[in-house]
Amino acid sequence: MPRFDDSDIGADLTQTRSPRDARPSVGGITASDGTTLPIPADLHHGRRESEVVEVPATRSSISDASQYMHNLSLNPSMREKRGSRNSFGISLPIPRSPRPSRLSIVSGIDSAKAAVSRELLASQVQDMAKEKVAAAKNMAFAFDIDGVLAHGNQAILEAREVLKMLNGDNELGIKIPHILLTNGGGKTEEERCQQLTEILESPISVDQFIQSHTPMQALSEYYETVLVVGGEGFKCRGVAQNYGFKHVYTPKDVLAWDAEASPWRNFSDAERADAHPVDFKRVKFDAILVFADSRDYATDMQLIIDLLLSEDGYFGTRSKNPESGSIPIYFSQGDMVMPTQFKGPPRMTQGAFRIAIEAIYKAQTGTDLERVVYGKPELATYKYADEVLKAWMEQIHNENRLPQNVYMIGDNPASDIIGGNMYGWNTCLVRTGVFQGGPGENDPNSPASFGVFDNVLQAVQAVVRKELGKEFKFKWNEKINPVLHGGDSLSAVE
Repeated sequence: MPRFDDSDIGADLTQTRSPRDARPSVGGITASDGTTLPIPADLHHGRRESEVVEVPATRSSISDASQYMHNLSLNPSMREKRGSRNSFGISLPIPRSPRPSRLSIVSGIDSAKAAVSRELLASQVQDMAKEKVAAAKNMAFAFDIDGVLAHGNQAILEAREVLKMLNGDNELGIKIPHILLTNGGGKTEEERCQQLTEILESPISVDQFIQSHTPMQALSEYYETVLVVGGEGFKCRGVAQNYGFKHVYTPKDVLAWDAEASPWRNFSDAERADAHPVDFKRVKFDAILVFADSRDYATDMQLIIDLLLSEDGYFGTRSKNPESGSIPIYFSQGDMVMPTQFKGPPRMTQGAFRIAIEAIYKAQTGTDLERVVYGKPELATYKYADEVLKAWMEQIHNENRLPQNVYMIGDNPASDIIGGNMYGWNTCLVRTGVFQGGPGENDPNSPASFGVFDNVLQAVQAVVRKELGKEFKFKWNEKINPVLHGGDSLSAVE
């Protein structure tokens, strides 16, 4: 995979401090001004080739900052037919093999025995309904979380019923494949899954969970020293360290080193106690990673711009040619707005922050900022979702394959629906989040291909009845006797 030599970005080879700097150059991509862009490379370094997926990315003809400043459009549209908003070319790295789960689901010996007993009974039922079982294994769901399954830390009640049914509370006692695909982030996958398990009252495994920055773990193969932005407190430091980044710093660390770095800082004594200050004039940053929403726009914007305009990624310096770009910047997702518990319009999220950074950069340099955006609706996220779905199918059904009929259920036409449509998935739009259209209304710019529903339960019921038949029962009957209820009359409802 092509990459850049450090000489291409004006690096002083006498100050090499990262394995990225020492790797051989085999090519690159040229920006509009003739300079080259620092992008990841040597994807197979230290890994088996089968563990990596390379995803093509495209360069926008104009910056999103210009687009939004001129016409104030809130959403990308299917009418624009854009395959990607990413501006680095060649390929975008994502991990291929998902991480092993460390979330325990079964609690107590009695619960374990009951689960085994039910599983044996369900297997007998499934043996007598092989065609329906095959259809159930050939469908899968990808759920957005905020606005579909929950609002903040409160579950949408219909979502609890949906997850119970998909986890086996149905006439076949079968697990129907499903993953959670969210543009949220800021916590480790383990912490978020434990939280969702409690909120939704159904087991959520890290093996079926993708948040916005999950595919970004692949970047740890290239970058040792990174500035991680966003999230609560210092949680994103732990996320990045779990992904394998060796030297992880946050804006709060920089403030602890020199509080005057941000004139409008928001910095408490408690944050100072948890910060890791070093002499940042001696630290060479390899990349900027925006993992989650900024909690301090003024400081985060200031320090990001400082690094983007720096000489070779050193704080306190200024490049002689700042418009060429010093170090790469990655955003975990591009949503403009998100649903919250606020009784009003959706609130701004990371996409708005990114656009502000782009506008500031362009105002300072006169050129468009080269950046990479992960998350929905970018292609990399869906490629990674395929890998997770196949691995989850193997875990629950011992079949390492991708179901043919995948349904994306989301509330945001500009990410959930446009991404699913462009990737060839079936899409369902619900009215419990960003989208608030009336009865019979679909989004005019990015319409859901399967339909619009009041909530996730209605969407799942419509899909299941289409794939498994209108008479499919959504409850398991504990008293069923597969010998007495076999054949066409098989039913799990008394």
